[in-house]
Amino acid sequence: MPKRGKKYLEVTKNIGQERQTVNDAVKVIIDSSFAKFDETVDIAVRLGVDPRHADQMVRGTVVLPNGIGKEVKVLVFAKGEKESEAQEAGADFVGNDEFIEKIKGGWFGFDKAVATPDIMGSVGKIGKLLGPRGLMPNAKTGTVTFDVARAVNELKAGKIDFRVEKAGIVHAPMGKVSFGAEKIVQNVTAFLETIMRLKPTSSKGTYLKTMAISTTMGPGIKIDTASLKDMFK
Repeated sequence: MPKRGKKYLEVTKNIGQERQTVNDAVKVIIDSSFAKFDETVDIAVRLGVDPRHADQMVRGTVVLPNGIGKEVKVLVFAKGEKESEAQEAGADFVGNDEFIEKIKGGWFGFDKAVATPDIMGSVGKIGKLLGPRGLMPNAKTGTVTFDVARAVNELKAGKIDFRVEKAGIVHAPMGKVSFGAEKIVQNVTAFLETIMRLKPTSSKGTYLKTMAISTTMGPGIKIDTASLKDMFK
C-alpha cells in the first residue's frame, strides 16, 4: 500500500464513499483539489465486456467539446500537396523520410501522429517504436487519412482515442481542474455518449458496471451509474 499524504487522507475522509451523480462528483473533486498545479481530471469506466473476444473490443475516438487543456503537438507524415494542407491546418511537424529517420534516432517530440495512406508503407517500418508509445497512426482512430486538415484540427481541438484494457476498464482524461465543473461535465457527457454508441451487440447484462472520476493527486469518487440514464435521454 502506498503511503498517502495528510491532504489526500483529509480529502478522502471528507468526500466519503457514497456513489454520486456525475455533476456532484465533478464538483466535489474540483472543490477538493489541493495540488499546487492544474491537475488533470480522469475518468475510469469498467465495462461489461470481455476484451479477449474481438467482437467485444471497445475502441474509439471522441472530440471533447472543451478539449483536454493541453497543447497537442501533431506530426503529419505526408508528401506533396498534403504537406501544405497539414501546415495550413496547424500541424507542428510535417514531412516523411526525415522524420522517420529522426524517430529511429530517438526523437519523440510530438503527442500525436497522422499519416496519409500512401506513406504508411514507410511509417510501418517504425511501428515498433511508435506502437508501444501509442503514437502509431491508425485508420480506426482517423489518423490514417488523406483528409489531413480535418485530422489535425480534431487533434488540436481535443480529440482523444481510447481502448478497453484487458480488465475491461477504459481510462481517459476529461480536462483540467481549472476548466470548472460545467466544462468537465460536458466533456464527460460527450465521452460517455460515445462509449454507449460503441456498445458491442454481443455484450450481455450490465454494460456500464462501475465508474470513478478523480484528479491527478486526489482520490477517486465513485459514480452512481443508475443516475446516468438521465444523461442519455
